[in-house]
Amino acid sequence: MALGAVVAVRAQAPQDPSALLDAAVGDFERGRIDESVAKFNQLVAAAPRAMPQLWQRGIALYYAGRYDDCRKQFEAHRTVNPDDVENAAWHFLCVARAESPARARTALLPVGPDGRVPMREVLELFRGKMTIDQVMAAAGTSLSGQFYGHLYVGLYHEATGDNARARTALETAANERFRSAGGYMHMVARVHVARLGRPGSPAR
Repeated sequence: MALGAVVAVRAQAPQDPSALLDAAVGDFERGRIDESVAKFNQLVAAAPRAMPQLWQRGIALYYAGRYDDCRKQFEAHRTVNPDDVENAAWHFLCVARAESPARARTALLPVGPDGRVPMREVLELFRGKMTIDQVMAAAGTSLSGQFYGHLYVGLYHEATGDNARARTALETAANERFRSAGGYMHMVARVHVARLGRPGSPAR
């Protein structure tokens, strides 16, 4: 088949949402943030009803510096996942970047019962009603609790301007021993740490 014909056929073929999701996640994992966002946006165009489910898109938008779009993604995700503290935490991070931590605190999304350790304490930290030490004490000794504690303590430190402590906590969260416990969010921690120090990056 001639090259021009191949291009024409591909242009007419519907985009596969699953393939777009895999490609968007793959780009994100490789640190290709703009390309990842572009593929997530193609996915939304191809399957608009999927948009509220795409919390991964919200995280990519955060790292792309598109904080208003990031905020809207997590507000949409709350309509399908109202009990997830992580959703409220990332919404906080978006608003803190776009406006201020104080404004992010007042705009913090309401959350239902999230039984994961130490998510309830993480929420109280972001509300300004609990300390870092209390969060890490609640995290206990499990790999999962320690991973999520370090990850969200680090992100909170960064959002509130303590970059040195943020780096320490996030580098801990990105450690290989937490790979199985953190899953997708461990990948996020690794991408974040890889971006530390880059001009214009949220991770600085």
